[in-house]
Amino acid sequence: MIALRSIGLFVLAALAEIGGAWLVWQGVREHRGWIWIGAGIISLGLYGLIATQQPDANFGRILAAYGGVFIIGSLAWAMVLDGFRPDRWDIAGALVCLVGVGLIMYAPRPG
Repeated sequence: MIALRSIGLFVLAALAEIGGAWLVWQGVREHRGWIWIGAGIISLGLYGLIATQQPDANFGRILAAYGGVFIIGSLAWAMVLDGFRPDRWDIAGALVCLVGVGLIMYAPRPG
């Protein structure tokens, strides 16, 4: 049950961080304005709050594992919202990252 909670928090964190960065990008690069930028900044702040809810108390472990989740989430976000189509190397890299997340977060540890 703890792993499911952790995975859910990773998904929420990815939505908040990637969505926030995308909103800032849209506000600046696509000239959509300060409301988009402001919404992005708020979303990025929420990402930080969500990350603190992970059951593991090790900041470095959480952020290292989240890096892999971020990579996978970024590719998925780009596919859905920007029409990006990953090639086989993108997919292979994402799978490597997913294995890394699993090892970092959910491998059995003593104690």
